[in-house]
Parts: sequence; structure tokens; C-alpha cells
Amino acid sequence: MTERLKLFPPVEPFESGALRVSDIHEIYYEVSGAINGIPVIVCHGGPGGGSTPSMRRYFDPERYKVIVFDQRGCGRSTPHACLEDNTTWALIADMEALRQHLGVDRWQVFGGSWGSTLALAYAQSHPDRVSALVLRGIFTLRRSELLWFYQEGASAIYPDAWEGFLKPIPENERGDMIAAYHKRLTGDDPKAQLEAAKAWSLWEGGTVSLMPSDERMRNFGSDAFATAFARIECHYFVNGGFFDRDDQILANIDRIRHIPATIVQGRYDVVTPMITAWELYKAWPEATFDLILDAGHAASEPGVIDGLVRATNKYAAL
Repeated sequence: MTERLKLFPPVEPFESGALRVSDIHEIYYEVSGAINGIPVIVCHGGPGGGSTPSMRRYFDPERYKVIVFDQRGCGRSTPHACLEDNTTWALIADMEALRQHLGVDRWQVFGGSWGSTLALAYAQSHPDRVSALVLRGIFTLRRSELLWFYQEGASAIYPDAWEGFLKPIPENERGDMIAAYHKRLTGDDPKAQLEAAKAWSLWEGGTVSLMPSDERMRNFGSDAFATAFARIECHYFVNGGFFDRDDQILANIDRIRHIPATIVQGRYDVVTPMITAWELYKAWPEATFDLILDAGHAASEPGVIDGLVRATNKYAAL
């Protein structure tokens, strides 16, 4: 086994700004790496997770022009935690607005978890604008995937953490946890909203990697992060991702079959289990499938880092 690749050194953006994308929303973006490098846009997770400085480091800064943005309502985008006019199709339109604003013709699209959903949906909407796809922790937002993580499935693997997720919800409402959370996360009681937001966020924060991270739990449990993360995620999930059909992503693979793509998936991913990535690969055998045998869901796990960096290095050399 060859030595695993690590993240590239930290790099600071040479451009950042806020782009007005609607009467309500402004999205924050930043650009780093090589000014004339290969353009790549990074789709963060959640929805509602926001971007982090580490997202710049999966790309060789000598070869890539790295574009990172905060999706509507989260990170440094405004208004914070706003659900109005916040849909998958709005985010895809934002990506197109950002591409045009930055003068990019085609770009690589990189995304993990919900970021893989958005990357795939964007590519299926604008295949002529995508040079390659690098996807991690595949999530297609089907009802079965949501039920696994928020109703029954992951609960059997993390019963201790599941108790914390159940706590804000009365027993008579636990038959539909997403609906019960949505009622509280969009309700008028700020105390109940924050309690629900933290429980929702900490459930995911405690299950994303094989080994726990105190730093991650502090971040996921912070008021500002949890509020945007939980409200926006739940908003998207009760609305089925605003897709026309439950299997929208898999049903439209033919639109992107020609695009070079790598799928990086942790064997022990509890948040987005391997079955979804496997079904995507079976529908799209032209893609490269990289199974990481000692990883869960997080992009920060050593094997996942290695797989993602190898993929971006490969596409930089094309």
C-alpha cells in the first residue's frame, strides 16, 4: 500500500466577496490558489453546513483556482438561517451566477455528503459547464436515505447518541422525527428552536467519523452553526430536496455519463451508507469508484483525504 496523501498546506484566498443572488440573499465566496489555474467549485455539506478553510486544501494550489462559497442562509452568507427562497434550484442558479461573475467557462465540481447531491444536480442541469466531478459520501436525498439516518437504521449503531436526538421530541411524535423537528425548528419559541437545533446538529456531528472529535462537537453544538445547519437541513428534507421525483439523481445519470468522475466512499459511513454510492456507481460504471476501507463519512478521515487528493491530482493532469 502506498503512503497516503495528505492535505496541501493552508492557503489564503486572494479574492473574496458577497454576491447578491436575489432580493433576499447574498452569498459569500472566496477564491484561492492559482489565478490562472484549473477552476474548481467546492459544494459544502448540510445543506446549511457552510464552508471551512480546510476545503481549499484538497487541491494543488499551484494548479487549481479554488472557488468556495457558502450556500444560502449559512456560513457568511446572509440572511443567516433563512429558509425563504432557499431551494436546490436556487443554489444551482447561485452557482451559475457565481460562475458568470468570476468569468469561468467550465469548472470541476467537488462535493461531499449534501455537497455531492448539489454537485450532481448542478451537473445534470448544466453538463456543458462541468469538466469533472469529485464526489464523496454520496447522498441523493431519497426518502429511504432520510429514514435510515433520522428514523431507524443509524439509531441501532449509535443508540447512545440517538437518545440525545430523541430527547426534544415527545414520544407521541417520534413516528416522524423529521416532521417533529421541522415543527420546532420553524416554530415561534426561540428556546425550543435552539434546543432542537443543537440536538439535530449534535446527532450528525457525533456520527460522521469512525473516531469522535471534540472540536467537531463544539462546532456542531455552537448556537449559530446549529441553528443554520438544522433549520436548513430539515427544510430541505421535509421538501424532498425540492426534486420532481424521489430518485431524481439516479434517474438522470445519462445527462452526465460523459463527464469524468470519481466517487470516494467510506466503507463504514453511517450518515450516508455505502449502498447509495454503490447504486450510483452501478448506474454509472464509467465513473471511478474508490472505496475507503477504514473510513466513515467525514472528509477529514485520512483515507478519504487520500482518495480525494488523488482524484483532484488526476484531473489536474488531464
